[in-house]
Amino acid sequence: MRLLMLGGTGFVGRCVVEEALTRGWAVTVAHRGHRPPPAGAQVIVGDRTAADGLAGLRTGDWDLAVDTWSGAPSVVRDAARLLRGRVRHFTYVSSRSVYVFAPPAGADEHAELVDASADDGADVDYARAKRGGELAAVDAFGDRALLARAGLILGPYEDIGRLPWWLTRIARGGQVLAPGPPDLPLQYVDARDLAAWVLDTAAAGLSGPYNVVSSSGHTTMGELLETCVRVTGSAARLRWTDPAVIADAGLAPWTELPIWLPPGELHDFLHRGDVSRVIAAGLRCRPVTETVADTWAWLRGFDLQSPRRPDRPPVGLDPEREADLLARLGVG
Repeated sequence: MRLLMLGGTGFVGRCVVEEALTRGWAVTVAHRGHRPPPAGAQVIVGDRTAADGLAGLRTGDWDLAVDTWSGAPSVVRDAARLLRGRVRHFTYVSSRSVYVFAPPAGADEHAELVDASADDGADVDYARAKRGGELAAVDAFGDRALLARAGLILGPYEDIGRLPWWLTRIARGGQVLAPGPPDLPLQYVDARDLAAWVLDTAAAGLSGPYNVVSSSGHTTMGELLETCVRVTGSAARLRWTDPAVIADAGLAPWTELPIWLPPGELHDFLHRGDVSRVIAAGLRCRPVTETVADTWAWLRGFDLQSPRRPDRPPVGLDPEREADLLARLGVG
């Protein structure tokens, strides 16, 4: 198989490239040249946002193309139009953010979508950007376009910093504010499982939208954080805290306390979605222990300072805010 990866040097794109190379595929990585791609890939350098930035893609034929772009949909549009006569199948890695908030718990791929356009520029929010990218892919490739609507993505190479923050915080030890309840179900996908599914499904010629995320409760908040304790070998003690106490303290779910959302509408949207379609199409999710252990091993190679996307704000709880709340709870 001949794969064209648009991007391919960070997180999901890198996992797609590494998976394809492991399979013995011929891989071409088209990227801006800011970071080296995995060894073994052919390289086309060009900035898709610049004039003539797609010049390197004017020739060549591929069986599959994968695009993870999350900026202006017009960038996806231009690349897809240029490639449609020379690429058999096109996958756009999208997001479950394309649904109008908030679909009910258990919503599937038929939930209402945000308004967007393939012609939108960089001034749109993330949800519209991803939906516009979907429209661009379908406009160019029709029933040869696969829309992989990923949910929460974890694993090695994560450049948002959610699981890396928990690992580094727990490795530091001491009393750790753990947002409860421990049995709160989580729904996520390891980037490597997402990559494998995308390649399998694209090679099989499947198309249309799929919510690409694990079954709800593939792990829980408790199992995730307890696994972080075991994997790091830390003496940290998790202090499980009621969501109401966290809310009263003004701590922000998802950002100050990464991954976690309190029970309610937003949690149901992100962690209780219907994934029967993607499971039937072959998605297999590895155990949380493997995701956490491999992320920790990768993170240690950076002295625990994980690379972070410059277009995303930092995540995690300030140590003083954590200590203040633990003190108010009588935890020393």
